[in-house]
Amino acid sequence: MAGNGRTVRDLRRANRTAVLQRLYFDGPLSRFELGPATGLSSGSVSNVVADLIADGLVEEAGSVDSDGGRPRTLLRVAPTSGHMIGVDVGETRVRVELFDLALTELARTERPLEQQRYEVEVIVDHIRSGIDEVLAAAELAPERFLGVGIGVPGIVERTAERGAVVHGQTIGWDAVPLESLLRDSSPLPDGVPYFIDNGARTLGQAEMWFGAGRGAENALVVLFGSGVGASLVTPEVRHGRAVEWGHLTVRVRGRRCRCGAPGCLEAYAGAESLLARWREEGGRVPEDTDEETALTAMLAAAYPADGADADPVALAVLEETAEYLGAGLSDLINLFQPERILMGGWAGLQLGSRFLPAVRRHALSYALRHPAERVTIELGKLGPDAVTVGAAILPLADFFDRGGRRPEPDPTVPAPAWREALRDRVPR
Repeated sequence: MAGNGRTVRDLRRANRTAVLQRLYFDGPLSRFELGPATGLSSGSVSNVVADLIADGLVEEAGSVDSDGGRPRTLLRVAPTSGHMIGVDVGETRVRVELFDLALTELARTERPLEQQRYEVEVIVDHIRSGIDEVLAAAELAPERFLGVGIGVPGIVERTAERGAVVHGQTIGWDAVPLESLLRDSSPLPDGVPYFIDNGARTLGQAEMWFGAGRGAENALVVLFGSGVGASLVTPEVRHGRAVEWGHLTVRVRGRRCRCGAPGCLEAYAGAESLLARWREEGGRVPEDTDEETALTAMLAAAYPADGADADPVALAVLEETAEYLGAGLSDLINLFQPERILMGGWAGLQLGSRFLPAVRRHALSYALRHPAERVTIELGKLGPDAVTVGAAILPLADFFDRGGRRPEPDPTVPAPAWREALRDRVPR
């Protein structure tokens, strides 16, 4: 054992993780640059790089001139050394995308939900058939897959017996064993892991890695769609934690939320309730269309581009929604004191820069002065695909945490104790 309780295997994994992550986020880099970037000695860098090249995870990417010496070889993570599938179980469709290790999209497919909404069998079939379709398009060997990440509405509980179980009160899911359902007749080998999490967390993962959250230590990423949710990222929770923000009570004995409780934020600030309130106030909501199309029509009515008079009902409902969202954000500011809040999700992005100033103004007016002075509130940068990208990042983050090694199947016979002792022994 090492002095801090870690084994040699732990140290090697940590060194591999450090090198892989620096090459992934900042590469291509030379071996010389990797030392200061990772805090490892030149000898450790050389050994780790040699291992990663032998495993096919790192490859050369040209060279650069050095100061008076030989050119330095640049290294990068090999894009084709692994593949991930990201799935977004959204409000109007299920999207499935296949990515290589560099998160280049290789194939995608979508399945509309239409009137079937969130029937479990329908969602499971959409995910299975979507995975089948992108696999067929790519023609990749199964051993290349690092896993499938899936973003879903609701609370995800991990159990030993049934894997990931989804509690989605707003969509009528009561302890749905989604992982075990997907593993039944799955198109993927048994050893390929599934990573199922709340969609707000997968959105947060994507924005923190590649979007407007890069460089922030404490951030909240808000998903504004049919409903609303949030993901909290802190140094202690570096991969993020979903927060059921939409079900904070903002009005006692208020509107009935789709979760069944009265007065939730989602009952006032979600796109579904926004459109319902427009209809209740006499607004001309398009019939027989999806929420995204209806919200586009509402925006056009409230903010006409041709100089025509604005629809006062649509404008009033949007302004009230901005205040509810801002008040809800003030709760997050007071509770968590983030340095950055990012708003994403299809409705948040559709309302966009026209809507955000009002939300920001209300948030800062309701929040305590000191944390309000330190926070910035911005739109996410990754667009409507962010949940799918974030879902694909879940297996990628796990792969990095394991030092770029795939999970090993549990052996039927445990290794002898002497072999484990020799493997973990620290050289003196």
